[in-house]
Amino acid sequence: MGLDDQVEKMQMRQNYRNFWHTNLLSTVVADTPYCCFALLCGPCASYMLRRRALYNDMSRYTCCAGYIPCSGKCGESKCPELCLCTEVFCCFANSVASTRFLLQDEFNIQTTQCDNCIIGFMMCLQQVACICSLVACITGNDEIGDIAEALTCLADLVFCSVCPCIQVCNK
Repeated sequence: MGLDDQVEKMQMRQNYRNFWHTNLLSTVVADTPYCCFALLCGPCASYMLRRRALYNDMSRYTCCAGYIPCSGKCGESKCPELCLCTEVFCCFANSVASTRFLLQDEFNIQTTQCDNCIIGFMMCLQQVACICSLVACITGNDEIGDIAEALTCLADLVFCSVCPCIQVCNK
């Protein structure tokens, strides 16, 4: 899938007519037990959700649901269960996001502006933390290094809070 295809797909998602049953802000209240499960064992939840999204037909499995360049080139057809297991542990964030995209595209589900802001904030925070870490490495400045560590901790905390919520929506 080329860049033009991805941009076109994102634009199409804005015109989808359906919405998630629960928005990201309401997931903890909507399904507290599953949210706790996804928090404590995110890869297990991601594995189960992808299998469910594929209707338990692992012959339909493609790494990261076909949304990344290496999809279909990882030998998925030979042992899809092992590949999915590897995906959810080694590429957890991609696994969660690609299951969400898979469901969005199949059921024409639009993401709310609030959900977009939460996901965008999470991604921007991770990028800023990464940039600060790079600047700290290049300059050798300890103060920037401390800021980078604090931002990395904050980004990790936000990521660990948002991923279970996404998985509850994917349920």
